[in-house]
Amino acid sequence: MTLGVLAAVAAASSASSDVEPGVLGFLVVAGMGVALVFLLRSMNKQFRKITPEPGPVSGSGADGHEADGEQAKAPAQTPE
Repeated sequence: MTLGVLAAVAAASSASSDVEPGVLGFLVVAGMGVALVFLLRSMNKQFRKITPEPGPVSGSGADGHEADGEQAKAPAQTPE
């Protein structure tokens, strides 16, 4: 019996329901967009602070041999 009542209510409400996001939906999406712009600006500022580590350039060396990748795999040594 309750399934019949629920089906009747669902059929009646689906015919008359126009769901629109409205102003609140627009404000939420616009707020997320503004937050994204500020996050991207902050991320770019942080990336500009990073300096590349000095060392040999990967690829072919001066003598024509391939650079050994073992140095890149070794963990950095910290001063004691």
